[in-house]
Amino acid sequence: MRVLPDLLPPTGTASPDLLLLELSDSPEWTPTAPDPVTDPPEDDVTQVLSPVDPESPDDPLADPDDLAGRPGSRGEHLLQCAYGTQERATRFYNDQVLDHLNQEMSDFVGRMDMAFVATSDADGECDASLRAGPPGFIQVLGERAIAYPEYRGNGVLASLGNISENPHVGVLMVDFVTDVIGLHVNGRARIVEDEALRVEHPELPTDFDRGRTPERWVVVDVHEAYIHCRKHIPRMAPVARERTWGTDDTKRKGGDFFAAKGMPRPWHQPENA
Repeated sequence: MRVLPDLLPPTGTASPDLLLLELSDSPEWTPTAPDPVTDPPEDDVTQVLSPVDPESPDDPLADPDDLAGRPGSRGEHLLQCAYGTQERATRFYNDQVLDHLNQEMSDFVGRMDMAFVATSDADGECDASLRAGPPGFIQVLGERAIAYPEYRGNGVLASLGNISENPHVGVLMVDFVTDVIGLHVNGRARIVEDEALRVEHPELPTDFDRGRTPERWVVVDVHEAYIHCRKHIPRMAPVARERTWGTDDTKRKGGDFFAAKGMPRPWHQPENA
């Protein structure tokens, strides 16, 4: 019988006021049946939500001072105006969004064993990828930068390719086990070879999990750091990991789990297709 470890009650990092803010439903909007006269058809919803002309007198953000120094995109600020959430959004910006890592955030990063990394290329085509390692594999390089290692993989280099075109990245780290809380780190990334980063940061570890040595690192200069509340984060329990290596069954190994290898695609026609 498998025995799961005792789990600590979540301690979290959020104040009661923030939890009330995060867990509450918006009082400003309740769904109503669409009016065929005043409500546009579903196909036209993008016209309603598209950014307005910056020169238009109806633009709620026409005054550049309205956005001066505020976190977030123009798009999110416009939708806050459209949906009446400016007050709640401003509270979140002012209470929880930092332009650096404080000590609690740095400690959190230092114990994470996985992260989700979002990137996009110059045309905005997006990719999301998982990075994982032993606790602390993401290095904190001071309050304004983190770095995660890039190991030898399938050779596609999707995330690095995107970063080479568009340095903006979003990193999400989630503690599913103890505190059941998450941390967003958004910023600008750059690719640094392992040897070069060690010259700048000789304190980088040299003893790596299963002998894997980083080929290079992604250094993220922190522009925004903020909490991801626990409302919809599932609690998980760590269990022993078993790999089926003593087999020629690629599905059991995980190499072709989704049976994609023999299927035709626009850029390749398998011989047996």
